[in-house]
Amino acid sequence: MNTDGAELEQLMNFATELARQAGQITLGHFRRVVPERKADGSFVTAADREAEAFLRAEIRKRFPDDAVLGEEAGEERGASGRRWIIDPIDGTYSFVHGVPLYGVLLGLEIEDEPCVGVVHLPALGELVCAARDVGCFWNNEATHVSQTATLSDALLLATDFYTCEQYGFGRAAERLQRSVQMRRTWGDCYGHVLVATGRAEIMLDPVMNVWDCAALLPIIEEAGGTFTDWRGQRTIRGGNAISTNGLLFDAVMEQVMSDE
Repeated sequence: MNTDGAELEQLMNFATELARQAGQITLGHFRRVVPERKADGSFVTAADREAEAFLRAEIRKRFPDDAVLGEEAGEERGASGRRWIIDPIDGTYSFVHGVPLYGVLLGLEIEDEPCVGVVHLPALGELVCAARDVGCFWNNEATHVSQTATLSDALLLATDFYTCEQYGFGRAAERLQRSVQMRRTWGDCYGHVLVATGRAEIMLDPVMNVWDCAALLPIIEEAGGTFTDWRGQRTIRGGNAISTNGLLFDAVMEQVMSDE
């Protein structure tokens, strides 16, 4: 990857502005949307489609040779070695129920390496962005994970702890819940943002798609944390994810991998 820090910062700024505008599109539908169901039973709305269409059009206008992958409209191939990955509304269940814990996610891979990530939480007025070797920023200020170094002092998050059991991680999630000081279900992308900004230490996600992860890996890593699958592998394609503040990574994985 030959892209330098200055270029990555420019790409981050471009992605940040797009995510802000897409967030405004979603706010136009928030608490007044009529949801639909996909074939898998999950929600989709006009806001998802409109926000993704906007992001695709703006990316194509600025970078016509880049590939684009989005949750709602699939993949458009490119020739530049760069691929933008879009989740127009992460936390759609929250969105359709009028709960503000949802975000617009925009990530950028360069030669298959996640390099730029933006999460805009428009209903909360929060935006977190990062670029490789540039840093992580929360509402334009540099941000960092917490310095909590023991599980007994940690805040553990999950969108839904029961879902961990459904996907075969129930015992691991139970062990972690017993080990930490506090646990909350402030979930979806917001949970990972809380880890990146030092407001929580661990976020568990037992099922994730690549568009859920692409923006999060550079954000968590540039904030000083770890973003892996449940095997501890650094990836956006593991099908699940755990964010930590880094200091607790080994302790978390010990609990996850325990045979007890």
